[in-house]
Amino acid sequence: MNSSAYKLKVDSIPVLISCGNPAIEYFTRKDILNEKLGPINELWKIPSVLRILKKQEENGSWKYPGKIRADIRSRENYDQLETYRILGELVEKYGLNKNHHQIQKVSEYFFSCQTPEGDFRGIYGNQYAPTYSSAIMELLIKAGYGNDERIKKGFQWFLSMRQDDGGWIIPFRTSGMNLKEALLSDEPNLPDRSRPFSHLVTGMVLRAFAAHPEYRKSAEAKKAADLLTSRLFLADKYPDRKDRRYWERVSYPFWFTDIISALDSLSFLGFERDNHQIQEGLLFLIKQQTKDGLFDLKIVRGSDKDLKYWICLAICRLFKKYGLLTEK
Repeated sequence: MNSSAYKLKVDSIPVLISCGNPAIEYFTRKDILNEKLGPINELWKIPSVLRILKKQEENGSWKYPGKIRADIRSRENYDQLETYRILGELVEKYGLNKNHHQIQKVSEYFFSCQTPEGDFRGIYGNQYAPTYSSAIMELLIKAGYGNDERIKKGFQWFLSMRQDDGGWIIPFRTSGMNLKEALLSDEPNLPDRSRPFSHLVTGMVLRAFAAHPEYRKSAEAKKAADLLTSRLFLADKYPDRKDRRYWERVSYPFWFTDIISALDSLSFLGFERDNHQIQEGLLFLIKQQTKDGLFDLKIVRGSDKDLKYWICLAICRLFKKYGLLTEK
């Protein structure tokens, strides 16, 4: 492999450091330049963080700010979705962890949403939600709860809910049920395990595995990761975000499966830069880089004016992990 063909052509570090966002500068210096910096909790005091924390409810959640469709989803379930979004902001952008008492509160709120089976339920009503169960677990692990028995119970549930091919799906989708029908159902649908995996769902589930230092080494995670690489830039088998263009529509913190979130997980699951599918993804990102060091990508979630810089930082982390940042 000619590694120079897979390196970013423009050095993004200057634009990240000078963007005016102290959190982006901190993580660029820490994660990309390997500089020794002050404690992460210095970021917890900046105004944008304090504004978020001020709105936390007594039970640890945050209220959903949009319109409530009470005919399909309860206020509590909407709030769980919003709380997931907020926890992502706090953990991924500012490095908050369980040493902060408000992260302890929100973590216990989420654990109160965990069922005896091990999944986290509510965002899809009474239905199993491998997508959001894994996304919540990913954030809890990154916040320092990786050794918690409740997280281990969640992984056991995931391992018990795989399709015959080794991937994951949204179970109610295998019965042809639409989202509104599913949200109104009193009981969760069991999956038809003979149906093929969904790369949208499998990619989200693998983020939890990738975040955990032990479970990322499991044979089950490796098998599912092989399945995910086989579907890069292809349409999903199921209706949710089916169009192949969803691979190119990105967000930060990561939400659904896109090319950046997938490559990020795969980098922790043992995939190297000489893997053909990994190279295909990296080349796509290289082609999207602009002369200023940022990336011309469709950003699909959030109103943060600095999202283009966060996306750039996520991509730089990828290329650093694969040993492909531009040499100084």
